[in-house]
Amino acid sequence: MGSQEVTDWQGKHVTVAGLGVSGIPAAKVLHGLGAVVTVVNDGDDERSRAQAAELEALGITVRLGDGATLPEGTELIVTAPGWKPDKPLFAAAAAADVPVWGDVELAWRLRGPDAAPWLAVTGTNGKTTTVQMLASILTAAGLRTAAVGNIGVSLLDAVLGEERYDVLAVELSSYQLHWAPSLRAHSAAVLNLAPDHLDWHGSMEAYAADKGRIYEGNRVACVYNLADKATEDLVREADVEEGCRAVGFTLGTPGPSQLGVVEGILVDRAFVENREKNAQELAEVSDVNPPAPHNIANALAAAALARAFGVPAAAVRDGLRAFTPDAHRIAHVADVDGVAYVDDSKATNTHAAEASLAAYESIVWIAGGLAKGAAFDELVAKSAKRLRGVVLIGADRALIREALVRHAPEVPVVDLDRTDTGAMLAAVREARGLAREGDTVLLAPACASMDMFANYNKRGDAFAEAVRELGASA
Repeated sequence: MGSQEVTDWQGKHVTVAGLGVSGIPAAKVLHGLGAVVTVVNDGDDERSRAQAAELEALGITVRLGDGATLPEGTELIVTAPGWKPDKPLFAAAAAADVPVWGDVELAWRLRGPDAAPWLAVTGTNGKTTTVQMLASILTAAGLRTAAVGNIGVSLLDAVLGEERYDVLAVELSSYQLHWAPSLRAHSAAVLNLAPDHLDWHGSMEAYAADKGRIYEGNRVACVYNLADKATEDLVREADVEEGCRAVGFTLGTPGPSQLGVVEGILVDRAFVENREKNAQELAEVSDVNPPAPHNIANALAAAALARAFGVPAAAVRDGLRAFTPDAHRIAHVADVDGVAYVDDSKATNTHAAEASLAAYESIVWIAGGLAKGAAFDELVAKSAKRLRGVVLIGADRALIREALVRHAPEVPVVDLDRTDTGAMLAAVREARGLAREGDTVLLAPACASMDMFANYNKRGDAFAEAVRELGASA
């Protein structure tokens, strides 16, 4: 069962761990291939029961409220990416010598013989934007592609559907990579590495190692970030195919085998003839939307992967021009009384918030939420000189307040002790009181949203609504 070619699924006993966005499609696909499928799920709520009924109607066994016990006769487990490696189910699988695959591994193994190659992206922040930029560039080159994986189209749908692709732009989380041992991308990028999801991985070393799996077996290019040595270290450690190259990206002037920026122009010194002397202009910084530093880095990573696949320079420019970022990613909401209001609710960790804060000169920062075990000293110390004022919201705001006392004691701080629906409007009003003409009021919470909002989208929507209300009363 551990081999690459599992061609006959008929009668194979497969346990799918977890209902949800990956578990349900995996169960249906395996059942359709003739496997005997049992789905196990920790939860037993109304939603789970409805999902279970849908699967049971197809002839799939579902066990709710018991995700710990290995069903009798299991030959393979296919797990949802979010299930932690230390779960009892996986210990039982290891004891019984039963392999564990994630949904990405399953998709990889089910590809046909003439399947589209994968250009893969991971990193703590910027994955989705980079993959969408990459898909836009590939489309501009006339290639049939889709942004898949941790976003958009499910990988199983992409590899098994009717649509024929030339190449796939694949976003992969550290969870997905953990459970995808045989994945081998055409080329891959690790954008950055910062502490995140350590509660899941157990340590920073384990987190980095899972991210680094994306480089295993790369054929053409391992793309890394010159500003983040940890990404280069992962390339050095990777076992790649003969002739695969390390390609760096930088916001500075690129050396040979690098992409970078020269006088406002994105240039390639990796995929050109005589790269010691030559450089290829790809696009202007103004072609990147928005042209914040971390987003230019995303564009360079996307361009590197596209160029590794042989895409011409003009398609890089056209693809970047055609790209529009998703909502709540450093999105300009409005100007009110000469102050810009920017929604970066997607900045759910300190690394993302640091990149966001670096994009503006003078900021009133709205921050706070669920810290997920993060520390804020480094973020505050690096950003202190840019802060006009800070408005704190959410459950773990005291952690940020304490870091501000230590590293930015002169910056005025408003501490909002409320979690009701009007809290965001109150925060925006307080921010307006602190801001001066030319400032940016920036929602970059550095925290998750679930203490006050359903998700970061809802938090960003509440901010935008509050800004609109402010503008109407201005």
